[in-house]
Amino acid sequence: MEQRQKISVFWFRRDLRLEDNHGLYRALKSEFPILPIFIFDPDILQQFDDPKDRRIDYFHQALQTIQQDLLLQQSGIRFFHQTVLSCFSELIDQYDIQEVYCNTDYEPAALKRDGAVRLLLNSKQIPLKSYKDQVIFEANEILKSDQTPYTVFTPYSKKWIEKLQVNDYQSFSSELLKTNFLPWDATPIFPLTELGFAATDIQYKKPDLTQIEIEHFDRLRDYPILDATSHLGIALRFGTVSVRSCVKLGLSTNATWLKALIWRGFFMQILYHFPKVENSSFKSKYDQIEWRNDEEEFAKWCSGQTGYPLVDAGMRQLNSTGQMHNRVRMVVASFLTKHLLIDWRWGEAYFAQKLLDYDLAANNGNWQWAAGTGCDAAPYFRVFNPQAQLEKFDAEHLYIKKWISDWNSSTYPLPIVEHRFARERALDAYKKALKDNF
Repeated sequence: MEQRQKISVFWFRRDLRLEDNHGLYRALKSEFPILPIFIFDPDILQQFDDPKDRRIDYFHQALQTIQQDLLLQQSGIRFFHQTVLSCFSELIDQYDIQEVYCNTDYEPAALKRDGAVRLLLNSKQIPLKSYKDQVIFEANEILKSDQTPYTVFTPYSKKWIEKLQVNDYQSFSSELLKTNFLPWDATPIFPLTELGFAATDIQYKKPDLTQIEIEHFDRLRDYPILDATSHLGIALRFGTVSVRSCVKLGLSTNATWLKALIWRGFFMQILYHFPKVENSSFKSKYDQIEWRNDEEEFAKWCSGQTGYPLVDAGMRQLNSTGQMHNRVRMVVASFLTKHLLIDWRWGEAYFAQKLLDYDLAANNGNWQWAAGTGCDAAPYFRVFNPQAQLEKFDAEHLYIKKWISDWNSSTYPLPIVEHRFARERALDAYKKALKDNF
C-alpha cells in the first residue's frame, strides 16, 4: 500500500489574503507542509442569483492574486467545486492529513457547516483548528459583569476600548510565508463561466491602507456626494484586508471611523449569541407588527421610484453599483419600514442580493436598528423625514442629480405616500403591536 504524504491543510474562507492571516500564520508554524485550499461550495454559490454578481468576480480575482503569489514559491491553492464534506472526504483519501487550519466564521450556517466538518475530521482523528481573525474580540471575550452578552452598543464599545491592548491588533508576521507550503504543480482556478458566473466591471486591487483617507471622516461622512468613506466594506467582508490593520489605522487617524469597526464587532457578537435575529426581531414583541407588505410599493422602492429623491437616488445607486452611502442606507431603510410599513426582512433580503459589502451580521443589525426591532435600535417613533434629510445632507442636490436623471421632470413620480400620514400610520401600527403584546 502506497504511503500517503503527511500534510496539514489551510482552508481559505473569509480571509482572502496571505499577509496578517491568523489561521494561516498558525498553520505555517506546523511541522508539516501546508496545502492551502479553497472550496467553491455549490450550496453557497446558488444563493447568488445574478450571474454577473460583482462579489463573485471580486473574490475570484482576489484568489487569483493569492495564487500568483504562491506560484512564485512553487506552490498554490488547490481549488474545489463541490460540497465541503465531499471535498474533505477526497482530501482524506489522498493525504495523511495531520491538522486542518482555518479562521472562525460566526454566522449560524457557517457554524453548522464547520460542526459537520469537525465531526468528519474527528472520525479520522484529525483536529480542526480554528482561529479568531475577522474580529478583534469574539464570542465571549466581551461580557457584562454577570457574564451575559452586551445588547446595547455604548457600554459594549466602552468595554471594547477599555479591554483593547496592542497585542489585540498586532499583525501576524508574514515572515513564514516563504516556508512550509506544500510544493506541487498547482491547478488553475476554475473559470467564472465554469462556476456559472460571468466577468463584471469590478477590478480587484489589494487594499492599501496608506491610501485610505479618513482623517475627516467624522465631519464629512454624512454627505453622500462627498463619498468620504473608506470603501473597505467589501475587503473586510471577504478578508482581503485585516481587521487588525484597520483598527490600528482607526486608532491613529479617526475615532469615529474606529467606532464603525466596533459596531461591526458588536453586530457579529449579537448574531453569535442570538442567532434567532437572522429571521426574527431581536425584540420579539415587534414580530407582532402588522406589516402592509404591499408588493407594488416594494417594487417601486426597489427600483427607486418612490417620489422621494433621497430614497430613490440611494436605491438607484445601489442597483447600478452595489454600493450605497451609509447615511442614505438609514433613510431608505426607515422609509421602507416606517413610511411603507413593509417588513424589514424584505429590505434586508434585497440588500443581501445587491450590496457588495453585504455581511449578514451588519446587514441584519442595521436593518433591525432602522426598523426599531433590534437590540439597540432607533426608537420606533423615530421616523426619518426623507425631505428634511435631503435638505440637510444634500442641500445643493448634487447627489440627487447624479443618480436621478429625470428629477424635476414630468417623468419623475409623485411621492408614493405623504410623509405626515405615513408617520402617523407607522406609529399606530407599532403602538398596536406593543400594546397587544402586553
